[in-house]
Amino acid sequence: MKSSEIRVRFAPSPTGFVHVGSLRTALYNYLFARHNNGKFILRIEDTDQDRFVEGAVDNLLNVLKWAGLDYDEGPQKENSSESYYQSERLPLYQKHIQILLDKGTAYPCFCSSERLEEMRSNQMARGEDARYDGRCRAIPAEEAKKRMKAEPHVLRMKIPAGETVIVDDIVRGKVSFQTDVLDDQVLIKSDGFPTYHFANVVDDHLMRISHVIRGEEWLPSTPKHILLYKMFDWDMPVFAHLPLLLNADRSKLSKRQGDVAVEDYRDKGILPQALVNFVALLGWNKGDDQEIFSLSELCEYFTLERVTKAGAVFDLDKLNWMNGQYIRQISEDEYIELGGNWLTKLDLDSGDYQKNKLILLSIRNHLNRFDELTEAASIFFKDQLNYSEDALEWIKKEESILVLEKMQSRLKEYKELSLDNFKELMKNVQNETGIKGKDLWMPVRAAITGQISGPELPAVITVIGKDRVEAFLNQTIKIGKTK
Repeated sequence: MKSSEIRVRFAPSPTGFVHVGSLRTALYNYLFARHNNGKFILRIEDTDQDRFVEGAVDNLLNVLKWAGLDYDEGPQKENSSESYYQSERLPLYQKHIQILLDKGTAYPCFCSSERLEEMRSNQMARGEDARYDGRCRAIPAEEAKKRMKAEPHVLRMKIPAGETVIVDDIVRGKVSFQTDVLDDQVLIKSDGFPTYHFANVVDDHLMRISHVIRGEEWLPSTPKHILLYKMFDWDMPVFAHLPLLLNADRSKLSKRQGDVAVEDYRDKGILPQALVNFVALLGWNKGDDQEIFSLSELCEYFTLERVTKAGAVFDLDKLNWMNGQYIRQISEDEYIELGGNWLTKLDLDSGDYQKNKLILLSIRNHLNRFDELTEAASIFFKDQLNYSEDALEWIKKEESILVLEKMQSRLKEYKELSLDNFKELMKNVQNETGIKGKDLWMPVRAAITGQISGPELPAVITVIGKDRVEAFLNQTIKIGKTK
């Protein structure tokens, strides 16, 4: 009998980095479970030993923790009473494959890899789909048993002929598949390990998974999974296949056109709450114009019925914009802590906490990612200025030279510069020249930073100190007088 409890799973393979598509799959499973007071289960599908990458599981667990997606059952959970690594569940698969062998719905295949390769080449040369031709299906059972003891083999499922399999999908509706075009899928490989298809179905049943929520690329495999459920006479879960993630040109998102790993975005200074928010909107919407969601809001509003069929474009500009919103939303203390860590990482630490704080606060409204600090904060660490064209236009005006020379003269009255005495200095310059507003401040900004926009000028002055301000004024006045 089916359980009424909502139970979903995220079942990645530990083959390297965590794809942003995998993060979205994990997120949608997590949101669906939390919205329905259900359980979110993590299972590691590590049966493909050739593709296993050392350290990939730890990396995966770190990414989930970083993203705030806590699972209820799985590796490293004290309440997990069974193994959630498929490589540790081999006896279960052997037990269940024997059931299918006894029923005659699975059979051993002794074809060599060379024979299979030749078969596929011939099929493709004739314009046919490459699939197993069923040669070993007809081997008598007793003969097959004897050969299994002596010869290398795989175990295949026996796809029934002439049937229609209906996938009833929450996202895509009813999708029909004809069994005559399905391959006799390998269930157990020659090394004794199960394929994804077999282990996936057995584990989903044993773990009482109520809803299978995964990427669209698994939809063509689903009729085989449905047939396996029927062969075992098991209740089936509800299926929901998520839309593809696309590049801007609507091709499938791939590393060839840019970053696809969660770790890449984390290492660029994307905040976890921003990436989670952004990924949630790649295929789902609340039904209105809201774009900024906390994780708790996503849990409250998420339903599979509002997941779209169409592929979702991964808009990097949108992600950067959203991350900027979060940078400005987090508390000042959190921002200063995160920003301070990045200044150290980028070798931009001034060595003074208060100066670091000034730097970070002055550029906060201009920052979309923390790795942009290299450019955004560079103005505080220059010993020589490079001027923009707009800055050069300002510093070559006669009024500008007057302002800068008066500032240069007044600066000698101060031992050091602070926020307060800089304001006093500039008030005196204004009173003595009669120049104010943009005509007063633009030349000073151009002279001190080489730009006409950027961080708050008092903060720049305070951080770089009197000596560098004097040096920059000398440099700028010389350039400004050269016509």
